[in-house]
Amino acid sequence: MPHNVSLISTIAAGFGLAMVFGYIAARVKVPPLVGYLFAGILIGPATPGFVADVDLAGQLAEIGVMLLMLGVGLHFSLKDLLAVRRIAIPGALLQIAVATALGMGTATLWGWSLGAALVFGLALSVASTVVLLRALESRGVLESVNGQIAVGWLIVEDLVMVLVLVLLPALAPLLGGAVEHAAPGQNIWATLAITLAKVGAFIALMLVVGRRVFPRLLWLVARTGSRELFTLCVIAGAVSVAYGSAKLFDVSFALGAFFAGMMMRESEFSHRAAEESLPLRDAFSVLFFVSVGMLFDPRVLIDEPLRVLAVVAIIMVGKTLAAVVLVVAFRYPLNSALTVGASLAQIGEFSFILAGLGVALKLLPVEGQSLILAGALISIALNSLLFGAIEPVQAWLRQRSALARRLEQPDDPLSELPVSVDTSLLTGQIVLVGYGRVGQRIAQALAAHKLV
Repeated sequence: MPHNVSLISTIAAGFGLAMVFGYIAARVKVPPLVGYLFAGILIGPATPGFVADVDLAGQLAEIGVMLLMLGVGLHFSLKDLLAVRRIAIPGALLQIAVATALGMGTATLWGWSLGAALVFGLALSVASTVVLLRALESRGVLESVNGQIAVGWLIVEDLVMVLVLVLLPALAPLLGGAVEHAAPGQNIWATLAITLAKVGAFIALMLVVGRRVFPRLLWLVARTGSRELFTLCVIAGAVSVAYGSAKLFDVSFALGAFFAGMMMRESEFSHRAAEESLPLRDAFSVLFFVSVGMLFDPRVLIDEPLRVLAVVAIIMVGKTLAAVVLVVAFRYPLNSALTVGASLAQIGEFSFILAGLGVALKLLPVEGQSLILAGALISIALNSLLFGAIEPVQAWLRQRSALARRLEQPDDPLSELPVSVDTSLLTGQIVLVGYGRVGQRIAQALAAHKLV
């Protein structure tokens, strides 16, 4: 062709094969994302035939992460996140420490250096934004207390990884890595202070300025009556804030888009913004899974099967048990513990970024990057099975463990509900769901007719 069409060919091949294998996966009762991953493997550089542009696919997947975090922000307020800070902050920090220690211990047994073991352990400790959100949304628990805990936990993990990505180049010489990536005489504590100041400045800017600008902007655009202009405003706002936050404040694209969504939630048009951006979020999230498959080299399953199993065990068993124990220790119900544990039993985009940086700094061997990718693909593909096992495991534990039954009682109000309720108490009731502009008018009308 007379001009470069790599972007078109990557999108066409990615969407086309994802549709075919996603449909096949759904027909055999497997989550469609497994088909998306397989489609990515087929068009990746590790398999013969057509090879899509890996860099372009990665950038398209990053857009998907931004749009998904925008959707989360549109459904979560700052109040929701602060409500779970008591468990999300210490829980995420302790879980990262446990998973990192497991990864470091395993890598040390393999004879890797301290720097390689540290990068390897950190890469296994952080969950994928896309996988977690898709899993919670598909089960309708994103806006539940369990969903809020998982998302708050994820935000803390993202902030920790932002600090790690900034500090790792400065620490590389001390860990035996490349010296050229660290500035001469660079002070680690000064770097940490600057990073924290940037993150704090970004959050303050969004809370002070963003929560005033975004609702006003959505209101002005909505007044035009143009649906496509409104959708464009939502997408442009999220992507622009995500890009600006990464360039100016060194935070992740995902975190920037999340705060943009939270600020838009202050608008009365937040539900419309969430609904009209949903098709784009779904489409680009598919490209995320395709891009993960493209990075995977199936030969690692043949060359290092035991090491791959060890990595998957750390991700899906070690991290899950650590999260479950921590949530239970904070006196949350068993269902919350199992849901959060299943949510975090996978790794994704931050793990890939960290592994790539570790290889560039000559800290992590290329073999380590391959193992991380293998662990990501397998854990993502199997994550839905863990979610499906939550109810059977919970029922099994309740039947056989008095401790499990007690864990359900302190903080779970549903556990005190009677099995049956008199029919007279369930008739003549009015339930009003939502108290926005329309909901308020309905409530006023009900009050005027003395029905409430």
